[in-house]
Amino acid sequence: MSEDACRIDVWLWRTRFFKTRSLSAKFVDEGRVRLTRQGQTEVRLDKSSRTVKPGDRLVFAVGGRLIAVQVEALGERRGPPAEARTLYSSLDAAESS
Repeated sequence: MSEDACRIDVWLWRTRFFKTRSLSAKFVDEGRVRLTRQGQTEVRLDKSSRTVKPGDRLVFAVGGRLIAVQVEALGERRGPPAEARTLYSSLDAAESS
């Protein structure tokens, strides 16, 4: 795997949107994540092996909340919550203002 991309299930787990990697993989496999890459149309991800890169935008619903984020970094590990929050930026505030 290249240094500038990361599996979507790993990234969602590292960012602490899911407690386990298997939960994040199942979520992606069910087609519940939409990806928008710069200059391309929005696609629904259906395989947990699909990759994300910095600059990609993701939209998904967890626990009744719609989450829209932009990938800022890929991360090296699943660190503490403060570290996990540096891997993405929320698009909710930017789009509503």
